[in-house]
Amino acid sequence: MSTSTDVVVTGLGAVTPLGEDVESTWGALLAGRSGISRITDDWAKEFPAQLVARLATDPADQLDRVRARRLDRSQQVAVLAAEQAWKDARGADAGVDPLRIAVVVGTGIGGALTLLGQDDVLEEKGPKRVSPFTIPMLMPNGPAAAVGLAVGAKGGVHAPVSACASGAEAIRWGLDLLRFDRADIVLVGGTEACIHPLPMAGFAAMRAMSTRNDEPERASRPFDKARDGFVLGEGAAALVLERADAAAARGARAYARLAGAAATADGYDLVAPHPEGEGAARAISAALRDADLSPSDIGHVNAHATSTPVGDTAEAGAIRSAIGEHALVTATKSLTGHLLGAAGALESVFTILALRDQIVPATANLDDPDDDAAVQALDIVRREPRKATLHAAVNDSFGFGGHNLALVFTTA
Repeated sequence: MSTSTDVVVTGLGAVTPLGEDVESTWGALLAGRSGISRITDDWAKEFPAQLVARLATDPADQLDRVRARRLDRSQQVAVLAAEQAWKDARGADAGVDPLRIAVVVGTGIGGALTLLGQDDVLEEKGPKRVSPFTIPMLMPNGPAAAVGLAVGAKGGVHAPVSACASGAEAIRWGLDLLRFDRADIVLVGGTEACIHPLPMAGFAAMRAMSTRNDEPERASRPFDKARDGFVLGEGAAALVLERADAAAARGARAYARLAGAAATADGYDLVAPHPEGEGAARAISAALRDADLSPSDIGHVNAHATSTPVGDTAEAGAIRSAIGEHALVTATKSLTGHLLGAAGALESVFTILALRDQIVPATANLDDPDDDAAVQALDIVRREPRKATLHAAVNDSFGFGGHNLALVFTTA
């Protein structure tokens, strides 16, 4: 199969701090509603960073009790988002042989809540009280496996783990599976649910998280001069990918075309990005080549922009270098928080909906843009969403370890 095979997105799903599905999440984003709040749990009182973006609804309430008990929270949200996307794409009616259905769901951390919770059980009650479901609930491939079971996929179930680029990497893997004829339909996405004292203490020790505790909704400030770190979020997003000719033959709606993707590594530092965004720029440029597009074709960029002092300026430099200054840029983590391994998948959903509705969501809390030359040069949408004529857009994602992913979507 030629690697130029057109691939389209026929289903979307999301469970987020802004809503329990795609449309409620998108509506909240366009309305500028924040999903960020201050933790009221007793354990957080001594923490320097006390802000989170919790799910809008409890996923356990949307699953039957037995099923929910056997899934880690990261798996619960992955299954819910995947089932939404599968239903949206009419995947069950597609007539695809299960041997040709594949799943790729990435996560940065996996079943951390199960691991830490069962460790408490072990210490307090002994080994005989540890759940027999502990291992399948904590393993990083657990969300992908649960999604594969939910849709009856027998063509391969994969679980890329590349920190905060995991969801985007899952989408790239899905594109390759279709291009090389290893599957006929692929359910891809990312998930994360690790709001817990230990991960929060670890991130806080790195000084990676915002400490603007008295102003939760104003804490995530991508590209702003006063930004001081990200806000930890949770959730999942999923997309159904298939070849354009097959989708058309069965009358499936195509939201957008996944035109290109690329990945690079910084080779610079374990956690810090290359200060000029060199690896990120290479990823964006490679994705454009893969899509057979030029920088001038790109009208919109959904930036990774976590609100960290170093990361945002490095990314701004990468966007300016690889695309230029004309594209409308947004940073949706300003309202959703940072969903870690789910971020790239959710922001791909936002990128696709921007193309569908011809509108770019506003970056919240960007009151005083950083003095960095690239930040000043970019056309970052703020205050209000902006209507635009969009034909192609980029979503970029980066992760600890120097992972850089770029995805290019076009109108279908």
